[in-house]
Amino acid sequence: MATTLLRGGRVLCAASGLDQTADVLLAGGRVAAVSARRGELAAGDARVIDCDGLLVCPGLIDPHVHLREPGGEHKETIATGTAAALAGGFSSVCCMPNTSPCLDSAPLVEFVRLRAREANHARVFVAGAATVGRAGEQLAPMAAMARAGAVAFTDDGEGIASAQVMLRVLQMAKAVGRPFMQHCQEPSLTQGAAMNSGVLQARLGHGGWPSVAEELMLQRDLMLNRAVGARYHAQHLSAAGSADLLRAARAAGQHASGEVSPHHLLLTEEACDGDRTDAKMNPPLRTARDVQALRAAVADGTIDVLATDHAPHSPAEKARDFASAPFGIIGLEHALPLFREALLDSGAIGWPRLIELMTLQPARLLGLDSMGLGTLRVGAPADVTMIDPDAAWTVDPAAGRSKSRNTPFAGRALRGRAVHVFVDGDHRLGAA
Repeated sequence: MATTLLRGGRVLCAASGLDQTADVLLAGGRVAAVSARRGELAAGDARVIDCDGLLVCPGLIDPHVHLREPGGEHKETIATGTAAALAGGFSSVCCMPNTSPCLDSAPLVEFVRLRAREANHARVFVAGAATVGRAGEQLAPMAAMARAGAVAFTDDGEGIASAQVMLRVLQMAKAVGRPFMQHCQEPSLTQGAAMNSGVLQARLGHGGWPSVAEELMLQRDLMLNRAVGARYHAQHLSAAGSADLLRAARAAGQHASGEVSPHHLLLTEEACDGDRTDAKMNPPLRTARDVQALRAAVADGTIDVLATDHAPHSPAEKARDFASAPFGIIGLEHALPLFREALLDSGAIGWPRLIELMTLQPARLLGLDSMGLGTLRVGAPADVTMIDPDAAWTVDPAAGRSKSRNTPFAGRALRGRAVHVFVDGDHRLGAA
């Protein structure tokens, strides 16, 4: 591993309270030194990267991505998905279990970890399925998957409908010391649904997806977890009412967290007008009121994790009619500037908090802070992202590293971009 000196960038690290111009020395795959005294860290034989005008932060961590392998390699592979992650500034991602076969056993957890090592791009952590086949009926072997390296559990793509099964999942998640991440969707309220319930949905003639379908499951889970005390995390929140429920639970002392994705902070249901399938997502885009409430929830700390919910699909699948096209959009390669637009340009938060929500907080959620990820403290793994906050560029899905192209942000002008990424001291994105 080469020794590298990152010279003169604005170093942002919530774990160590850093927000200042400093030099960072990487050696032996670790953060060897951090100094705000210019010239104190001698370069010696180190490769030097001039970081003037750049943000230097811990490697970004995305706790919610779909890599599609095994079974969906026509949409994405672990290799292409992690290459896209690097392009977006992410040194680590956590993949969801809704593959084919489902990641509901220790051997499949090990398979994903092996394929990620072979790809040698971003780190990949695995969220194992909480129930067998994500069917919501029988608990998966969570203890065995935890021993195999699963960092969390979820039936993402399906909410666990049975309260009895949900209670058992929470109990087991606490027993094995892993968070449970819920896809909040009460299924009886969303049968045949394609987009947010409302006037536009009625005009377009599609099935309506009410906000209460998300809120009801979230409220139930929070009530069940009062007596259990598991680490509970609500995925991809979309509704103002959900933010209110999570805020109240946190105020009452529950160990509950929540995440939001760029599309729910920037787009409304109007993006679906004209049956635009690239704007069809689960949960659906909602109203301007919901967008503002979610931004406010990030600003006041109710929502403390930012995640892409990167969900690649083939062009042929997204070319179907709106009702039958699959849900989801890609997000890894342009999430950072979209979060910047939604949260910084709107005045909700500043760069230090944005970086914390994309590094330290997801590391804490997944227990990766115990490995030293999410920080630039001396001795931590040398996972580092360097960002040009003023880089202007335009979303061109065809130029991306993801295998898929499905995004409603095509052609959107953005500002801010990752220009270097180190993983374990290895320079995997950017020119020296």
